[in-house]
Amino acid sequence: MELSEDKIVSVFKALCDENRISILKLLRSGEKCACKLLDELNVTQPTLSHHMKILCDSGIVVGRKEGKWMHYSISAEGSKAAVDLLKELTFACKNEDKSCCEK
Repeated sequence: MELSEDKIVSVFKALCDENRISILKLLRSGEKCACKLLDELNVTQPTLSHHMKILCDSGIVVGRKEGKWMHYSISAEGSKAAVDLLKELTFACKNEDKSCCEK
């Protein structure tokens, strides 16, 4: 997986805020309406929108509009990509035979 620096930053930006972590924890049990997230979090609607934009831009969360409300859920594909990205950034050797790691 070869991602641009902008995409890498967007993934880690999504994970580096206490409110966004709280949102992800709430979404673990399934899709939630923004109104339910507002009930659970101590934030204003514009603040929630800001956090949801960052989470959606990262690909970790997806949203769908139903009536006047947005409904959010964790993207299995997006969360797997985030895990793969962390592995790619932190593992020095990508080759199966590990010969690239020899000094």
